[in-house]
Amino acid sequence: MSFSRREFNYGLLSATALKGPAGLVPAPAEARESKSLLELQRKFVDLRFGMFLHFNMATFQDREWGDPTSPSELFHPTALDTDEWAAAARSAKMTWGCLTTRHHDGFCIWTTKTEAGRVAKAEPQIDIVRSYVDSFRKAGLRVGLYYSILSLRDDIRHFNVTPEKIRLIKDQLTELFTNYGEIDILITDGWDAPWSRITYEEVSFREIYDHIKSMQPNCLICDLNAASYPTGGLYYSDIKAFEQNAGQRVPQGSDLPALSCVTITDGWFWKQQDLHGNLKPAETVVNEWLVPLNRRHCNLILNAPPTREGKLAPNVVQRLAEIGRLWSPEQPSAQVTQHPVITTPNLAKGKPIHASSSPDTVGPDLANDGNFRSSWSPEDSDTAPWLEVDLQSEHRVSVIALVQGQRGDLLSTAKSFKFECWTRSGWTTMVESSIHSATMVLAVRPVTASKFRVSLTSNRGPLSIADIGLYNEPSDAES
Repeated sequence: MSFSRREFNYGLLSATALKGPAGLVPAPAEARESKSLLELQRKFVDLRFGMFLHFNMATFQDREWGDPTSPSELFHPTALDTDEWAAAARSAKMTWGCLTTRHHDGFCIWTTKTEAGRVAKAEPQIDIVRSYVDSFRKAGLRVGLYYSILSLRDDIRHFNVTPEKIRLIKDQLTELFTNYGEIDILITDGWDAPWSRITYEEVSFREIYDHIKSMQPNCLICDLNAASYPTGGLYYSDIKAFEQNAGQRVPQGSDLPALSCVTITDGWFWKQQDLHGNLKPAETVVNEWLVPLNRRHCNLILNAPPTREGKLAPNVVQRLAEIGRLWSPEQPSAQVTQHPVITTPNLAKGKPIHASSSPDTVGPDLANDGNFRSSWSPEDSDTAPWLEVDLQSEHRVSVIALVQGQRGDLLSTAKSFKFECWTRSGWTTMVESSIHSATMVLAVRPVTASKFRVSLTSNRGPLSIADIGLYNEPSDAES
């Protein structure tokens, strides 16, 4: 297999070894060296446990999404105490944090110079991001940011994206990644989600990805897209994300570098009722989530939402301390292995496709329609099924993917698969591999061709393919 230098050099975190919270004081950004993606994924997984901080306009409205028509002045924390946030994180033995710089309504909690709803228009004019990063770094904690691509205030919605709106996104990200020191991870949201529907083509994932990496190559990008993409591949994410509150679960035996986010309260943003409401028990957080997830290469990020005053409620502070007393990280953690990261569009999507056979109503187009819940199946008598995609012009391909459909079990009904490309000398094998997971994503030696074919050896059982993927991921020469 070939992996690009860009894939290896994009990542997060410093070379500082993990020795618990006290050993994580960041070095100056200029003293850091770019690390391989694999090394930095491993360091991220080793961080084990982080604090999600949902604090934005919705905090002041008892809502999960802020009202985009509300005035900036409504955002009015009267006793902001980010040092308290950091101290509470340390008490729980957390090692990093992530703050919602912009949520789906589009309000920015830093002093952005862009034309957007922001704290600079509110009173007092406090830069929440500055206060947060300073407090967490002072406490020896790593720093992450959350940013929603969806913005109702700016009308950044499906079918409404314009070049000017993409420029706004990039300008805001430029501020976040040039004014606040080294950022270890960016968690994006509202992008290619069933409820936002902004595609990776409308707001180009690769364009935003390159924009971030050009400023901070040691920052991981993690998109909350597990509702739309298979759990077994790094689709548009350096780190696989699972939103536990939405029922997304890390599969048993998962070997992808991952995070799972869940909230200690009933909702993501603070509600006034939470002061006396139910919080997740410390035993649940530690024994049912944190310990087993860490054993699956997964970092748990627990949301502890600040109140309208900008502090953590006493019951939240107490519960975090209980968690810290109950949990001791296991050492050492199992290390993740190399996995290609998909950042570009699937070249096979929507292109002419043919198959060795298909039952009535089940055509091969179901394997490249962009919908992972639809799938192509060959006839049961077809013991050598294949799919052939015509890209209609030559394209470079460096990563291939094959995803099992809902009918049958690819693992038990297919022994192996082979990807080929059509060249002047005929069909040339790109890769041949045994089937070892329901989602196969492999980096291959880059080839340029117009036709590609995948062939499977079948055990005469139900078999289906949900998606065939062909991707032009950058390589060394283009990095």
